[in-house]
Amino acid sequence: MQPTATVLVYSDDARTREQVRLAAGRRPAADVPPVEFLECATLPAVLSALGRGGVDVCVLDGETAPAGGMGVCRQIKDEIFDCPPVLLLIGRPQDAWLATWSRADAAVTHPVDPVGFADSLASLLRHRLSVEA
Repeated sequence: MQPTATVLVYSDDARTREQVRLAAGRRPAADVPPVEFLECATLPAVLSALGRGGVDVCVLDGETAPAGGMGVCRQIKDEIFDCPPVLLLIGRPQDAWLATWSRADAAVTHPVDPVGFADSLASLLRHRLSVEA
């Protein structure tokens, strides 16, 4: 198991980024490595971070403006080679179809439910780390 996993968190709202960090904790599950967070508030910051590499999972806020997480997800899935899995924060369960359109690997509703969020994040980390192994 690698020593840490890097989770990129994209939201223009510092409180949302904090909710994500608190919900995931230092380690979202016992069988995944501890996580380090890379916070981004703008699309250029996300693209720059992904261009540098080393990101294991992206958490994108679908309610971010002006570049919403759903559009960002679709863009990075098209443009980033070996794009990390994406966990999308959606405003309501009825928006799940938009998460599918954006090609997100998983979606959870906002406000963040710590148990459901940690489970989804851990699942994506397991998948990403097994593919890299």
